[in-house]
Amino acid sequence: MNIVFLGSGAFGLPTLQRLAQDHTITGIVTQPDRKAGRGGKLTPTPIGAWAGEHLPGVPMIKPEKINQPEHRETVRGWRADAWVVIAYGQYLGQKLIEDRFAINLHASKLPRWRGASPINSAIVAGDTTTGNSVITIDKEMDAGAVLAQSSRAINPEFTAAMLHDQLSHDGPQLVLKVLEDRLHDHVEYLTQDPSQVTLAAKMSKSDGVVDFAQPARLVCARINGLNPWPSIKVGFRDESIKINQSKPSDHQSQELPGTIVDAALGLVACGDGGCIELLQVQPMNKRAMEWKAFANGRSINNGELVLGDPLPLAH
Repeated sequence: MNIVFLGSGAFGLPTLQRLAQDHTITGIVTQPDRKAGRGGKLTPTPIGAWAGEHLPGVPMIKPEKINQPEHRETVRGWRADAWVVIAYGQYLGQKLIEDRFAINLHASKLPRWRGASPINSAIVAGDTTTGNSVITIDKEMDAGAVLAQSSRAINPEFTAAMLHDQLSHDGPQLVLKVLEDRLHDHVEYLTQDPSQVTLAAKMSKSDGVVDFAQPARLVCARINGLNPWPSIKVGFRDESIKINQSKPSDHQSQELPGTIVDAALGLVACGDGGCIELLQVQPMNKRAMEWKAFANGRSINNGELVLGDPLPLAH
């Protein structure tokens, strides 16, 4: 099949790579290059960088506004049996996609977690399973008909970065299935149940807080769900550190929430009498390290406090 691919983030890269093997990519749309790093060098999106190196003969555009007439005409002029949209980052207007078979790969089992942060939201909420959905593109965000879904368990130690990579690599098979169904006119369109919709809001730096007075499972889920960004920052002694990864513990404690109850293991008391185990931390402007290395360098004692922010967690 002839495929037009619209994407920007790394989440869509495994699918683009597989599509380039099994089908013909006739055009690519991605976000414009942006300044990145301390030097402010213009840097392409992950999709733009890979396509520029591996698909040099394929036309690629990087419009600031895809729905402008000149860009719309360009994309609609490319030969295509299907448009595949993954983590593109712009709204696609009806004039652009009308009379096109355009599908979107979304990192949740819709209608749960529509929106910008489905992976983070699933972990933060304590969900035990998630998956991918391939849907049609609707005027309302992520509200299209579901064409196929996959499932994956969420390990309590998974960070959002880990789950992102797993779901990303689950994507190609699901997209290829829908394209095969389309080829043989076997596509089934399932309407989402509006009563089951949950929303995954866009994350910001201000979300990088944790309240140890909350139940241990939610504290752990928030730490892992906000890695790598915006990441949880806490105070310890006279420094600010990031907590990159944690896991639930069977240990029980009646200590004040935020108290280190076992310095060797990195056990921290939470509000329900439970504890979490800190697995990886990162002092500001330093490399990430296992808790053991962090503790050994500072002679940490039981009873010291890790100070989080007393803001409510998502339930």
